[in-house]
Amino acid sequence: MAAMGRDVAVVLIAWNSAGYLPRCLQSLAAQKVDGGTVRLIAIDNASADDSARLLENAHPERMIRNGANWGFAAAANQGIAASSSDYVLFLNPDVRLHEGYIENCVRALEAAGERFGSATGTLYRASGFEMTPLPELDSRGIRMTRSGRHLDITTPSPERARGWEEVFGVSGAAGVFRRSCLEDVAIEGQPFDESFFAYREDADLAWRARLFGWRSLWAGDAIGWHVRRVTPEVRHKLPPEINMHSVKNRFLLRLKNQGPRLALAHAPWELPRDLAVLAATLTIERSSLPAWRWLWQHRAEIARRRARIQSRRRVSDTELARWFQ
Repeated sequence: MAAMGRDVAVVLIAWNSAGYLPRCLQSLAAQKVDGGTVRLIAIDNASADDSARLLENAHPERMIRNGANWGFAAAANQGIAASSSDYVLFLNPDVRLHEGYIENCVRALEAAGERFGSATGTLYRASGFEMTPLPELDSRGIRMTRSGRHLDITTPSPERARGWEEVFGVSGAAGVFRRSCLEDVAIEGQPFDESFFAYREDADLAWRARLFGWRSLWAGDAIGWHVRRVTPEVRHKLPPEINMHSVKNRFLLRLKNQGPRLALAHAPWELPRDLAVLAATLTIERSSLPAWRWLWQHRAEIARRRARIQSRRRVSDTELARWFQ
């Protein structure tokens, strides 16, 4: 097989992100890839602030202005379709990259082999629009739990000396993907499932890629900083629609991707948490009740996508089980 090129498209999706964009774009301008190019695909999801102008001033290769907030997943798919690069970096506006982030992720993927479809670096926490570095580790990949949760890995790597480690998947904040991986995992033409709208779409893509035989890695020498604004502690302050999608996507993630063996094995951990989520939506967070209605109304679509995913899977539940702790 011919050697793969090293061109990278950076898909940067903004929604009322003007405060963070100057620092993010400044760090992006310093990114280079030996033997390749780094091109910006900028997408504005109908921001009410100055985000679109700031993106335009960065002279992107392609600028897309959506007339409404289409959500992260749909905008990410727009960015993939608008580019033809060998690699795609999905970058949140509240992330600042250290020089060499993209080059180090690409180099790690090249060294690891063609079945490694995505890579992430080490993201530390940051604060404020200047993204002032904090000492806490924010993410170096996604891990899965038997209770049906996906969490960011926030502990140091035991493989630190080697410089890389295989992880279940990568966070959508600053993940680099091979285009061949994104094209292979697409269902009904969508690499990212647009039903998710926001949150958990990166875990859905990671799980589906695993089922299809793709692997992910953490590249230790790629460094960035992330202002994490959505955490369980601030859930009560989030817009009701966002919390509704979070509840909906918790179940959508498993309904599409979880095989029967994993469902049975994880039931002792999943069912108590599912019941707790149901109780919360019936009492303290009734604004999330529409999540259940959405799942019921879209049951045929979910079943259809599940059938397509499960029919194409190359990895058994037994092989996947080690990733759920």
